[in-house]
Amino acid sequence: MIDFNQITRETDLYNLHTHTQYCDGHATMEEFVVEAIAQGFTHLGFTPHSPISVESPVNMTKEQVNDYLNEMERLRKVYGDRINLYASMEIDYVAVGDGPASDYFRQLPLDYRIGSVHFIPAINDPSEMVDIDGKFQSFKQRMDKYFDGDIEYVVRTFFSQMMAMVEEGGFDIVGHMDKIGFNASMYREGIDEEPWFDKLVIDLFENIMDHQFIIEINTKAWLQRNRFYPNLKYFGMLKRFNAPVVVNSDAHYPTLLNNGRLEAIKLLNVL
Repeated sequence: MIDFNQITRETDLYNLHTHTQYCDGHATMEEFVVEAIAQGFTHLGFTPHSPISVESPVNMTKEQVNDYLNEMERLRKVYGDRINLYASMEIDYVAVGDGPASDYFRQLPLDYRIGSVHFIPAINDPSEMVDIDGKFQSFKQRMDKYFDGDIEYVVRTFFSQMMAMVEEGGFDIVGHMDKIGFNASMYREGIDEEPWFDKLVIDLFENIMDHQFIIEINTKAWLQRNRFYPNLKYFGMLKRFNAPVVVNSDAHYPTLLNNGRLEAIKLLNVL
């Protein structure tokens, strides 16, 4: 278990959410390490999308897990005197007993775990799990195919899944806690400003605080979408309750390791 407080105190140059060749990243682990060192990073954590019980082209397979862990050990031997490297996963919560708290993930030799929701059940077939992450065009097509255009169902179900994940536990960091807000607001402008949406976010935040998890400020969308997860308007809430946070770029390209991170840290500190 790593000391997140020490990392965030001693440097702004860390990233604990990184995707590589083992899932949907666009470079190898070693390429990320080399770039991180060149940028002056002192801490880098790898978080491939975990093996999952539903079909997904994005998630790694169980057969790849040993290769991933072995590559981590090799990189530590080569670069460990220049940067601290951590083995983790971004673990999908799918259903009760099918997520970070499962025995499979608990027994893996990981330094920490990120818990995230990317899949929710189709509106007319709860057994069919649908990816509601990713680009808006794909999201829009799935809204028609799997959700009958019911955006409120999608939003409420996303937050219901997040709440269930928090209750089950088995992880350290809550990943991009309100990410559904972006695609939802593209589908119905202003939905993420409506009072019921705010209440869902605040209820989730309070549940996370009750369970003493760390909240990720995810900066992946800052450059292209001018958006953080959680949304910037909730930063005051993070400060007011002294919530433990880590600021991660959710990088899929080495050059984007620090994308939006320093901006988020600055904005958080001035509140």
